[in-house]
Amino acid sequence: MKALVLNQYKQLDFQEMPVPKPGPGEVLIRVQAVGICGSDVHGMDGSSGRRIPPIIMGHEASGIIAELGPDVNEWAVGDRVTFDSTVYKLDDWYSRRGMYNLSDDREVVGVSTPNFRRHGAFAEFVTVPQHIMYRIPDNVTFTQAAMVEPVAVALHALSLTPLQLNDSAVVVGAGMIGLFVIQALKLAGAAPIIAIDLDDDRLALALKLGATHTFNARTEPELAARVKQLTHGRGADVAFEVVGANATINTAIACVRKGATITLVGNLTPTVEIPMQKIVTEQLRLQGSCAINGEYEASLALISSGKIDVGAILSAEVPLSEGAAWFDRLYSHEKGLMKVVLKP
Repeated sequence: MKALVLNQYKQLDFQEMPVPKPGPGEVLIRVQAVGICGSDVHGMDGSSGRRIPPIIMGHEASGIIAELGPDVNEWAVGDRVTFDSTVYKLDDWYSRRGMYNLSDDREVVGVSTPNFRRHGAFAEFVTVPQHIMYRIPDNVTFTQAAMVEPVAVALHALSLTPLQLNDSAVVVGAGMIGLFVIQALKLAGAAPIIAIDLDDDRLALALKLGATHTFNARTEPELAARVKQLTHGRGADVAFEVVGANATINTAIACVRKGATITLVGNLTPTVEIPMQKIVTEQLRLQGSCAINGEYEASLALISSGKIDVGAILSAEVPLSEGAAWFDRLYSHEKGLMKVVLKP
């Protein structure tokens, strides 16, 4: 099969690879669409430490079942499917308690670390366990289904956050997942929804998708004061940080009221500095949101019904053979480029 392989950091080659064989409880999927995730772009240069070459990356994908491994039931060759990015054991302590995203020895499709290597979907075929797969609704395209994973990441972040109707919300980072968080907040009845970013084009898209107000952090020096003006002088009830950097996390903390919850979704840098005294004296709650924990069905239903618009963030659909060039364009932060979906 043809695959896009990270053979060395910053070196992606379109080459022949063996077709994987599904093991017990696994299926072989003929990939129809696979999205380039920001974590793949960061992994390409080695900065994340989670894409150790050689590895076939890619975890946001959809396709058609091509072959069933032993002991597979309730699935058939020809089924249209997508799948979670987390590979977990069903009998794990955390999985049994409904927290499979935190399971011990979990693996991630298209990721390699010192502890595991699991080839992903930047290829014509990929194998996954049957218990992480989901059927694609008839009216959802393969391209749309390849964007379910980031929608589910956004929904998981909301599921962890105490949110009531008409609560005010700040979203720091209007990239792909931030825009899905904004759409989910609108569905949940949050108001106002305030988006903060450095890119005016992304902020304009945030307004289109549900934000009520936007601020460019580069040109607005008094972000916290502006947010307070919109929230009865208190600050936002909740904040979502969807970048994972020192400045953006501190912006989220500065923009909330006392007793608020800040949900950290971004994971760009390993360590940050935070204002401990403010957090303690204002009784702020900082929490992480890791991956997905059962939000796939809801994500597919919201896309199928049109309540979540994934097409708004789609920049290009291109052949897998051109993937290396599009990685370079994403890596160089080409203006206006957000989600690229590859077609094997």
